[in-house]
Amino acid sequence: MWLSAHGARAAYALLALLPALPAAAAYPERPIRMVVISAPGGTTDIMSRMLAQALGERLGQQVVIDNRPGGGGIVSSEIVAQSVPDGYTVLYSHTSFSVMPSLHPKLSYDSIKSFERVSLFALFPGVLLVNNNLPVKTVPELIAYAKARPGKINYAAGTTGATAHLAGELFKSMAKVDIVHVPYKGTGAQLTSVVSGETQMTFATIPAALPFVKANRARAIAIGSARRSPAMPGVPTVAETGLPGFDVSAWNGVMLPRGTPAAIINRLNTEMKNVASMNDIKERAAVQGAELAVSTPQEFTKHLQSEISKWGKLVREAGLTAN
Repeated sequence: MWLSAHGARAAYALLALLPALPAAAAYPERPIRMVVISAPGGTTDIMSRMLAQALGERLGQQVVIDNRPGGGGIVSSEIVAQSVPDGYTVLYSHTSFSVMPSLHPKLSYDSIKSFERVSLFALFPGVLLVNNNLPVKTVPELIAYAKARPGKINYAAGTTGATAHLAGELFKSMAKVDIVHVPYKGTGAQLTSVVSGETQMTFATIPAALPFVKANRARAIAIGSARRSPAMPGVPTVAETGLPGFDVSAWNGVMLPRGTPAAIINRLNTEMKNVASMNDIKERAAVQGAELAVSTPQEFTKHLQSEISKWGKLVREAGLTAN
């Protein structure tokens, strides 16, 4: 039915007012659940809570932490992959997420296709520590020492897929040395084993390692990431001192279920960038040995694909299996 001229003018006037009306589905309208890959108390949990609090303040809604450890991140990943893609369930994950596809080829989710990436949040360079009685001060000396004693050098790490374990296996593969993985529960036990001489080397987070280095209870000979760490500027990287291309940086990042609207992804990405620019967040992250590394969703996807490929190659070559 045709509108009269008066009716048409009234309709257009109404449409002109619509942008000024409140959006019916402004995001977020209720609290957001952040499913965290790790148990309470560790570095990943601390970083997730730091982000959740600041993000909640910026979004105007509480971001509630839900710790769901288990299976190297499989439990938390399944929960989020199966959630409604409405932006109210997010995954706070870390490095093991990129290892699980190789250790568990029949996962209930696809590590790339089942998720939307929001952003990386932080990178964690590790440090290669050796026992003080080990007569080595550089990576080449360590490699030569290990080659002369095949099967005699033990390295401390967590269970299969833990960052320290991956770093040790990558070192073993690239240096072509026969060193033995000794698993420990917790970073404290891992470091104590090196100090006591029960094991001879380990890769550890810098905040955990620093007290032992400063007290001269263990020796730091190299940084495991591609770049030197501001926390230990005088310690060279593994890559620059003997194994070019060696790079093990643990990461934390945020993801959403597949199909989450782009507007929600972009909103969260923008607010994560804002959070990462806050001085107090930078300072608190540094205490945890973290380098804030907020990215675009596309950059995070590329990083994740690269990590999955790198660790997949290592898992196959080393014949690693899930515990």
